[in-house]
Amino acid sequence: MGGVAALARAAGHRVTGCDANVYPPMSTQLGNLGIDITEGYEPSQLDVVPDYVVVGNAMTRGNPVVEAMLDRRIPYCSGPQWLSEHVLHKRHVMAVSGTHGKTTTSSMLAWILEDAGLAPGFLIGGIPVNFDMSARFGESEFFVVEADEYDTAFFDKRAKFVHYRPQTLVINNLEFDHADIYKDIDAILWQFHQLMRTVPGNGRVIINGDDDNVARIIEQGCWTAVERFSARDDGDWRAKFTDIGQRRIQVSHASGSSAESSWKLGGVHNLENALAAVAASQSAGVTVARAVDALSRFDGVKRRMERTGTVSDIAIYDDFAHHPTAIRRTIDGLKKRFPGQRIVVALEPRSNTMKMGVHKDSLAASLDGADLMFVFRPEGMDAQFDAGLASLGKRLTICTDYDELVSAMAGKLLAGDQLVFMSNGGFGAARQKLTMELQKRRATSS
Repeated sequence: MGGVAALARAAGHRVTGCDANVYPPMSTQLGNLGIDITEGYEPSQLDVVPDYVVVGNAMTRGNPVVEAMLDRRIPYCSGPQWLSEHVLHKRHVMAVSGTHGKTTTSSMLAWILEDAGLAPGFLIGGIPVNFDMSARFGESEFFVVEADEYDTAFFDKRAKFVHYRPQTLVINNLEFDHADIYKDIDAILWQFHQLMRTVPGNGRVIINGDDDNVARIIEQGCWTAVERFSARDDGDWRAKFTDIGQRRIQVSHASGSSAESSWKLGGVHNLENALAAVAASQSAGVTVARAVDALSRFDGVKRRMERTGTVSDIAIYDDFAHHPTAIRRTIDGLKKRFPGQRIVVALEPRSNTMKMGVHKDSLAASLDGADLMFVFRPEGMDAQFDAGLASLGKRLTICTDYDELVSAMAGKLLAGDQLVFMSNGGFGAARQKLTMELQKRRATSS
């Protein structure tokens, strides 16, 4: 919704908005654009009657400002509908979908197009460092959109992405998620099937050839040419690391085109993201060599394994991982990139799916590759949550208070540690507090 607000502002509209628990980096971006944000949902916000209200999917019936909007008969629509009607129409839409990697892949794709001089528009669920903004109208026909399967709005229970009508569609992977919306994986597959029905025959569908659930989507019906990518040397598009530390990558196509470059990321999951982005960029006419070279200058995404500081030789990262698969892949990537150094994880299991206990049987295994784990237990988590993590033994510390977690971590960290905070929220500013505590201790000891 922050990105939609930025696009509306770029289109020349006066834009205001409201939300609860507004925090950086999105609040900073909106402030810099001159978009006023009101904390909370008081109906008085609508006393200066807007021409239009764009409603996010976090809003529900019973919310005071929603009820006021309906009672006063103010025109409204969902964010995806507004985007479709006012930005995406007549554009070459490149939609990036899947359970994991949407934000990073979208950011890579937008950067490849930008580096090639194509000046794309984009709407991404994070802030790519190369652009320092999550949304841009763009100057060309190309528009990159992160295509989320979450529902659209309280009045439209279709997945957001059915509004986007992509010409180029990427499906990175597919697992069960969003348990507050979908009852099982089949319900999610059905939404992806609806998306497939909107891709034109002269378009392009780019899929992870190693993912069985993605294969099921194609089996349900596909009317567009399909290209498969794989990090296992078994697809139209292939990629591999060319060094032990995963600091160089090679991308090749079945046609024989191939290119190699250094990059600043790591992990097989990001290799797959890069491969998908390179493949998608070809539909805009970017060569393999040009695309892979652009990745050497890709600086990542804020809150996606973003290195936010180094204090006393302790590297601190901020990451959005909140699903067991993403947690495991992030840890594996760090271990490969920093062999012999301790990997320390601080986790806030904040997603609705996590709170519902859907991942209670797989969470411990996803964390097991770390040397130390500090987990914040949100309110409402029962004893089964602790029991599900018991196998991690003395490596695990569970806290119910953010300050308690920061104190516990500060006492166990050592020089050389790679410390990553994982949360899809603000994590009670624990990362910032810990950084300040480590800086304070360093100043005292020097």
